[in-house]
Amino acid sequence: MSSETPHAYRSHRPAARLSGSITVPGDKSISHRALMFAGLAIGETRITGLLEGEDVLRTAAAMRALGATVRRDADGAWVVAGTGIGGLHSPDDVLDMGNSGTAARLLCGVLASHDIFAVMTGDASLRRRPMRRVIDPLAACGAVFAAREGGRLPLAVTGAADAQPLSYRLPVASAQVKSALLLAGLNARGITEVEEPEPTRDHSENMLRHFGAVLSVVPHGAGKLIRLQGQPELMAADITVPGDPSSAAFPIVAALLVPGSRITIAGVNLNPLRTGLFTTLLEMGADITITNKREAGGEPVGDLIVVASTLRGIDVPAARAPSMIDEYPILAVACALARGPSRLRGLGELRVKESDRLAATLAMLRVNGAHVEVEGDDMIIAGGANRLGGGTVLTQMDHRLAMSALVLGMAAEAPVTIDDARFIDTSFPGFMGLMQSLGAAIKAEAEAA
Repeated sequence: MSSETPHAYRSHRPAARLSGSITVPGDKSISHRALMFAGLAIGETRITGLLEGEDVLRTAAAMRALGATVRRDADGAWVVAGTGIGGLHSPDDVLDMGNSGTAARLLCGVLASHDIFAVMTGDASLRRRPMRRVIDPLAACGAVFAAREGGRLPLAVTGAADAQPLSYRLPVASAQVKSALLLAGLNARGITEVEEPEPTRDHSENMLRHFGAVLSVVPHGAGKLIRLQGQPELMAADITVPGDPSSAAFPIVAALLVPGSRITIAGVNLNPLRTGLFTTLLEMGADITITNKREAGGEPVGDLIVVASTLRGIDVPAARAPSMIDEYPILAVACALARGPSRLRGLGELRVKESDRLAATLAMLRVNGAHVEVEGDDMIIAGGANRLGGGTVLTQMDHRLAMSALVLGMAAEAPVTIDDARFIDTSFPGFMGLMQSLGAAIKAEAEAA
């Protein structure tokens, strides 16, 4: 968004139902990884459907600064000419990762096993987020990290001259930490082993195979053991990035909540480790049909037909959290408008997102009249409130909180205002226009007044 655009936006019930066919931006997790792995491969990789949000553009700029050639062609495809494993060089300037925790944490893995020096920083939100969960295990490969108290950015990284393979059991399920360790293992001698206590999104494993790495994944207890052979010769391999299920979540929930709505969302990633929200909504009584199932870039893809539904409250098990960790704010909106109470369990990971997303979601609902409590790491939402809306949500530089609040306004009795919409572009460029094309009533506050 331009600097001249008002930051505050307001949404309210549309005059009619939501309808139409749309596509959502490319999967953010896959887009980050596509740029990084392509930058470490030999040859040119063509990436179509790349998410052109601010977070991913920061990754593109970082890989360019480290020696890869990264360009956008006139047809919208991105082309990356990689350096090969071990071929990166020290950047001439500080790497600014903006608001992207994924980019920063994954890039720590890339830097840790290359004999280079780099400094990373980010915006005010990212500088508050902890990085120690990544830098502590990565130090075992021989990298040296210097960070602010608590392992926070800015962060200076001196990569290992002769990186050692890693063997690490994740204390909590985290696809970011797992991926950082695997990225470091690419330039280490020997086999890197990562054990995860429960399965997390496996885009890194899928992409490693796509580029030709030698990788095995076997069941291990309730989780998996991943073994990666170091110093492979990754070869360029074209990638089609499917639509992001985390972005699809917002029009899906909006269509479910606005009476009479029916929309189609084409080409959504249906990786089973990413579809916890879809499973949960179906259990709540949502009318969602998946059609035209196919594969793109090693990921299952399909089209979603979403019809307005009467939702009922639900008890969501903690084990489902890794498959829907980014979708809890929008799920909380659905639960607030559902019939009966809901309990969302095991949300501790939300405390270290772009904001303390657990506390921020609680505040979003309460300021708009919902009855909600937090017990430990669980959120309990009463559901079925007589009157919702009318509040102003402080988004705390959190794009998903901002979009969730705007969806709440589409279904609430009174309009909902957000204080700052600028950060929506980090993951969902064009969100406002896309929702308006379906019939949503969203306007800059100055226009809505």
